[in-house]
Amino acid sequence: MEHLAAHPRLEPMLRSFTGKAGLERGLDHPRIQKSGLVLAGHHHGIVPTRVQIFGETEISFLEGLAPDLRAERVKGLFSLNLSCVIVTRDVEPPEELVEGARASGTPLFVSRERSSGTIFAVHNALDRLLAPRERRHGVMVEVHGIGMLLVGKSGIGKSECALFLVERGHRFVADDQVWLTRLPSEQVVATPAPLLRNHLEIRGIGILNIRDLFGATSVWDEAVLDLVVELMPWDDEQPYDRLGLDPLNEVILGVQLPKLRIPVRPGRDMAVILEVAARNELMKEAGHHAARDFAKRLAKQLGFEDPSLD
Repeated sequence: MEHLAAHPRLEPMLRSFTGKAGLERGLDHPRIQKSGLVLAGHHHGIVPTRVQIFGETEISFLEGLAPDLRAERVKGLFSLNLSCVIVTRDVEPPEELVEGARASGTPLFVSRERSSGTIFAVHNALDRLLAPRERRHGVMVEVHGIGMLLVGKSGIGKSECALFLVERGHRFVADDQVWLTRLPSEQVVATPAPLLRNHLEIRGIGILNIRDLFGATSVWDEAVLDLVVELMPWDDEQPYDRLGLDPLNEVILGVQLPKLRIPVRPGRDMAVILEVAARNELMKEAGHHAARDFAKRLAKQLGFEDPSLD
């Protein structure tokens, strides 16, 4: 519950009436619950670990009850050990509701927004907070609108590639620890570890603050992951892909993402290669696959057709 209350979308919207009481309580459901029936004495179906929303209708019904009955219904409400109650429309909650929340240690908030706006914001926050997450060692950048996760052995040059790309006008997201979150839309979003935000380590120089060096537009707090790029030491014995007809994929948090393996050696302009990789991925997303188009033309010229190229 503490993470929900501190979420950037919700913190400016909510006023707390119980301080930090109950913020350690857990939430395990991504959708809110409108619990008006509990005020009528019907507790069936109430899920305590969902955010409970009280809008104008619920508050007006509660205020219309006789004082003794109102106290009884509020006591029944907070006996359910709720994770959180939010009153909407910036309405001052009835005294019984505030006292009941304090007595039971239940977090009680008032939202400045209407019920619809509050519910949308809470759902958006819970989608992120309850989504599957994992941490990967790598560097996350955004190049030509393509979110690119650079992975590979330590010292292969991932951070240097990110620095080259930022110097060429692209965006830096995360270095070393990249947090990946799968959203309900099946997109994977990458964010930096909070302590490392905006920072990039370059061997021989040290830790750099990219925002301070290149400006606010050089860094993003998050980016959608579109392409995984594995940087590998150049090895003449390795059969690197020369045509691009056999695409690689990597599954991250259950989502299948395209992957490239790119060899690294001195003198290779990795920034340009990664820019081209991003542009080529954009072309593929638009339905233009250069390698397959070339292979089709070649097959046609040689007088045979390959169904695998369709």
